[in-house]
Amino acid sequence: MWASPAIWITDLVALLTIGLLAIAAASDLATRTIPDQVCIALALLGVGARLFAGVTAVALSVVVAVALFALLVLAHARGALGGGDVKLAAAMAVGLAPLQTYRFVVATVLAGGVLSLLHLLLRRAPPPARLVVRSSGLASLVRRIATVERWRIRRKGSLPYGIAIACGGAWVESEAERGNCKTAGQYEFDHHEFKLIASLNYSMSRNS
Repeated sequence: MWASPAIWITDLVALLTIGLLAIAAASDLATRTIPDQVCIALALLGVGARLFAGVTAVALSVVVAVALFALLVLAHARGALGGGDVKLAAAMAVGLAPLQTYRFVVATVLAGGVLSLLHLLLRRAPPPARLVVRSSGLASLVRRIATVERWRIRRKGSLPYGIAIACGGAWVESEAERGNCKTAGQYEFDHHEFKLIASLNYSMSRNS
C-alpha cells in the first residue's frame, strides 16, 4: 500500500531540513558564520510542516522556539554561543513539536560535547604542515578548510557549534522519518483491524 501524501511531504521536508542544516554546518566550519537566509528558510519550512498538525501546533512550536531563543541569548551574552548558533537552533525548533525540541536540545548538547572533546584532542596534535595550493578543485578546497581549522584549533579559536546543532537537528529529523514509517504501517494494521471488528459487531447484532 502506498503511503499517504502527507507522509511523502513530511519526508521531503525532513530531507530539505537536513540539507539546510548541512549548509549551515559547512558555512560555520569554513567561515564561522551561519547565513541568515538559511535560518529564515529553515523557520519557514518548519512552519509549513507544522501547519499539517494545525494552527495551534504552529503557535505552540513558535512559543517553544521563542523560549529557546531567549535562553540561548543568555548563553550568547556569556560568550558560550555565537549569534548564528542561537538563530539556527531557534529556527530549527520552529518546525518541531515540544517533545522533539527537547530531544533536539539533548542531541545537540551531546554532539557539542563530542565536538569539544575533538577540539581539545586536536590542540595537542602536531601543527599542520604549510598548505601549498596546486589546484582549485573540491579536494583542494576541503584541504584548505581542514588546514585553516587546524590552525584555528591550535590558537583556541571559537567552536563551530553549528555542526553540533546540525547533528542534533538531523538526528531528530531522521527519528521523525522513521516514526512516519511506523505510523504508516500501524495505520494499515489498525485499518484492517477496525474493519474486522466492525464486521464482527455487525454479525453479532444480526444474530441477537
